Amino acid sequence: MSRSRFQFQPVDALSIRVGIVGASYNPEFADALVATTCESLAGHGVSEENMQVVRVPGSFEVPVVASEMASSGEYHVVVALGVVVAGDTLHHELIGQTTAKAILNIAVRTRTPVINGILVVDTGTQARERVTGKLARGPEFAEAALHMATLKRNWAKS
Repeated sequence: MSRSRFQFQPVDALSIRVGIVGASYNPEFADALVATTCESLAGHGVSEENMQVVRVPGSFEVPVVASEMASSGEYHVVVALGVVVAGDTLHHELIGQTTAKAILNIAVRTRTPVINGILVVDTGTQARERVTGKLARGPEFAEAALHMATLKRNWAKS
């Protein structure tokens, strides 16, 4: 995963509606990722009423709800969140690849941006660094969501 960060340009987030789908598996990390993403959205001006969080069992289930949210027309952007930590098999790679492809397909099919916030890491230490450490990705996912939501609103105007 890159150590560089997205360069966020502040946007008017007051009326942006955000759907958030968060996996529950690996709760120590997943809960913190959802929390930091929501806190960052709120810090940029997204109201609590304009954020809907839905929790699912694991990262593999995230695209199902992300698809429903993106298809609904209720959201300017959907954020898909989860933390997959490698185990003794290659299952984590399968989850990472299939969810990434599904998330991209949802965004293209629905014309609603879907931010891929499913972290696939090798260790708990890597997960912690990317969830609550100096590489925390929740704020980055929130900022990418706001940027893409602004683009979507502009598409609707043209």
